[in-house]
Amino acid sequence: MIEFHLDAKSGLSPYQQLVQQVRHALRLGLIDKGDQLPKVKDVVASLAINPNTVLKAYRELEHDGLVAARPGVGTFVTGTLNGSSLAVLAPLRQDLNRWLSKARRAGLDEESIEALFMATFRTASREDIA
Repeated sequence: MIEFHLDAKSGLSPYQQLVQQVRHALRLGLIDKGDQLPKVKDVVASLAINPNTVLKAYRELEHDGLVAARPGVGTFVTGTLNGSSLAVLAPLRQDLNRWLSKARRAGLDEESIEALFMATFRTASREDIA
């Protein structure tokens, strides 16, 4: 089951962060069709946020065809975004973990690692287009 977290420095509203986390979990195969999302009351208790925030996120995911609410039971995954097989993702994740360890050994903090990754990602994306 997915475990939500909030990052005040992300620049995204709490509901957008919840939506993004579900989408990422679907892309990475961490959750799949039939899996239940955490109950609204549990998310509210663990994150200390308004229930309407969680409901808004779940409604957006439902509108996108990714989840369906079952009254009295919970919200369940009905769609998928996983375009890559786990066999492809696993070695890439290992490579990325090695790179992160190397970056930490080089003295980079979390913000520096994220900045370096995003700058490199954007540059590579632009080069792919050209």
